Amino acid sequence: MIIHNETVAQTGEPIGKAKKVLVMLHGRGDQAKNFIHLAKELTLPGFAVLAPQAIQNTWYPYSFLAPLSKNEPQLSLSLSGLSELMDDLDGLSVQKKDIFFLGFSQGACLALEFCARHANRYGGIIAFTGGLLGDQIEMGSYAGNFQQTPIFIGSSDHDPHVPEERINESEEILSNLGAKVTKKIYPGMGHTINKDEIDRANAILNRTFDPSNAD
Repeated sequence: MIIHNETVAQTGEPIGKAKKVLVMLHGRGDQAKNFIHLAKELTLPGFAVLAPQAIQNTWYPYSFLAPLSKNEPQLSLSLSGLSELMDDLDGLSVQKKDIFFLGFSQGACLALEFCARHANRYGGIIAFTGGLLGDQIEMGSYAGNFQQTPIFIGSSDHDPHVPEERINESEEILSNLGAKVTKKIYPGMGHTINKDEIDRANAILNRTFDPSNAD
């Protein structure tokens, strides 16, 4: 599978036989072939795992808090690449309720932004340190209804790239779009992924997530 002349890294079940699909979006400067190794930490029975590659290893050139226009045209290219991937999965008769998204940092921001612009009943969305894009969040960009799609957003209380205020704003908007959002801020974690986040991701991926027990 190729998106924008970049090979999509794959692992897990063959895409034509898989019951569910996890789309993994790497962070700035990383590569899909490296980030997809995180799948080894996840419990993924019956999953095909797809990791698109960002052009020049970057989904957009500037901070996710920059004006949207400043991150063009690469932001639109990245979003259209995900749309192309979704079209390919639709052509393979993969239902949106069986598609999950997981991203870290810049990839988490892109996953949330794409899904908010195309809100639907997805399997789940996991954002390790990310929020919606723009110097100001443009509500007119978002459409649809998540229909209680579970979304997890985890981050540090002093992350150098993603301020807690933007995570809070994103949580409110995603909730208003019909998502079941769980946010977890970890004291002093740094810009990384911890074991608790992996456990919460596995709960969503295996549909054992119970929002009534979330904190």
